[in-house]
Amino acid sequence: MAELDDQGAEVLARLLRGVPGAVLATHAERGDLTAIVDSTRLLEALRFLQSDPATSFDMLMDLTAVDYQGYPERSGPRFEVVYHLYSLERNARLRIRTGAGGENPEVESVLPLWPAANWMEREVWDLYGIRFRGHPDLRRILLYDEFEGHPLRKDYPKERRQPLVGPRN
Repeated sequence: MAELDDQGAEVLARLLRGVPGAVLATHAERGDLTAIVDSTRLLEALRFLQSDPATSFDMLMDLTAVDYQGYPERSGPRFEVVYHLYSLERNARLRIRTGAGGENPEVESVLPLWPAANWMEREVWDLYGIRFRGHPDLRRILLYDEFEGHPLRKDYPKERRQPLVGPRN
């Protein structure tokens, strides 16, 4: 287990050195490597993690979001976008979190780095309403076009009635 902790600590230290000022916080508890990255430097940090031979996080395993509305101890943006990366060469995982706040939350699309992000970003847009700047086709993927709102937001009213749509010709 100490080897995993040392390897994880080195990955986080390499990210801190490779993209100075972009990482706001890190932790490596129980082998769970996490870095919180400034949203304005997200692509730079992810590009480094993907291209650096010592890290080589070549796979985007998952992309999701978290709505922190109602967390009284929370001081950051309401939303976070969470990226789960994997290095095939090193058999290592890393979680990257970045804030998305404001009236219309948005972050940069990671499609140029990982084409697999296409549907994942569309899903986050559909369910949370977080926009991905630079995404070529950001439209609903799970819900129908006339659906109003984003149902995984904590302020989405569970009793809300949606418009009925008829068959499409």
